[in-house]
Amino acid sequence: MNSHIVKVIKAVYITHDVKCFTVEKPVDFDFIPGQATEVSINQPLWKNQLRPFTFTCRRDQSQLEFMIKIYRDHEGVTNMLGRTNAGAELILHDVFGAIQYKGPGVFIAGGAGITPFISIFRDLFHKNKIENNSLIYSNKTSEDVIMEDELQEMLGDNFIKLFTRQNVLGFRGRRIDRTYLIDHISDFGQHFYVCGPANFVKSITKDLHDLGANMDIIIIEM
Repeated sequence: MNSHIVKVIKAVYITHDVKCFTVEKPVDFDFIPGQATEVSINQPLWKNQLRPFTFTCRRDQSQLEFMIKIYRDHEGVTNMLGRTNAGAELILHDVFGAIQYKGPGVFIAGGAGITPFISIFRDLFHKNKIENNSLIYSNKTSEDVIMEDELQEMLGDNFIKLFTRQNVLGFRGRRIDRTYLIDHISDFGQHFYVCGPANFVKSITKDLHDLGANMDIIIIEM
């Protein structure tokens, strides 16, 4: 297994529980937008604790970027990453991941499942090829939305936000379910990209398949 020790250049919170890390890019290091790598912290007690995180930068950029949800309720890797700042070192391992861009379609994300799509959208937008793609993005509340302004800029009216637990008077939560898909998608022959918690991905994949989408055009990551 290949590994690279890289220095953290910048580490800032971009939501209340998501931290963005900019790190050095090793020479000849490459990935396909949508892919991930296993990351560990270069400290004696943590360097063998590997966790998968998705690249959110473009492939052609000189630095790498990750947007990582920090779980503070237990003493795990992300909790430690929450206390990791510029100047620290991370260890990057092999690149992997099933999500890659196959053509225009509908991207469906739940929570931090947006991260592999960010790299894809940034790449397409940079190449002026983002047209005919849309994003349905589900979160508990508006405070949980990652990179809202940039996604809005890139996708415009094709950026749809859903909130399941929004604490606003008169708000009615909406989930991505079979009824929602029927109401908002007219073509089940296009590509579908689905990423989020395991149950979220399994449920939506089943609904898409039941509604006529072939499994070979549904690209998923859990």
